[in-house]
Amino acid sequence: MVETAQLSRWRGDFGNAYIERNEVTPENHQKRQNVWQDILKKTSSSEVKSILEVGSNIGLNIRALKEVSKAELYAVEPNPKARQRILDDNVLDQHHVLDGSAFVLPFDDASKDLVFTCGVLIHVHPDDLQKACNEIYRVSKKYILAIEIFSKKSEVIHYRGYDDMLFKRDYGLKWMEFYPNLKPIAQGFLWQPTTSIDDSVWWLIEK
Repeated sequence: MVETAQLSRWRGDFGNAYIERNEVTPENHQKRQNVWQDILKKTSSSEVKSILEVGSNIGLNIRALKEVSKAELYAVEPNPKARQRILDDNVLDQHHVLDGSAFVLPFDDASKDLVFTCGVLIHVHPDDLQKACNEIYRVSKKYILAIEIFSKKSEVIHYRGYDDMLFKRDYGLKWMEFYPNLKPIAQGFLWQPTTSIDDSVWWLIEK
């Protein structure tokens, strides 16, 4: 098991507080459905039969994907309270929501057609970023999607009392630097008022 200071906090009270700030609402649920409809249009939908979210929290994205995709959905989440919410709300069953993190994904190589993060890589320390990307790359069969807060320069942002919990950068560029064989397919901007997702850029990349 890989354990970092950031991951340890997400497993405990820090992660529990995040759940309380990001509850499900009908309005935000609809907004996320719209986001996912737009993103999935950029894929060869017939080739996306399985989707894995790395760092799902209570499954806000998975809940939306259930409405707009026929793919088999999986979630990996380190916080036990968040995983239990997914189960209690019948979003996924215990075979599809699993304990883990971007550093250790309990799946075979190239076993999921699309693997994505949403506001997760921003919380991975730069020293550990390639480790996380390596594991996501390993599990992805066809597509990698990153939905992350963007900055043209690398920045460390003071976040919820910590100076080592939020890192802004061009994550699409980092993916291409780590794996020059990847092919960028599409990208877009998500504005919080219309998407319920913090102002972010999404990058869809093909293996």
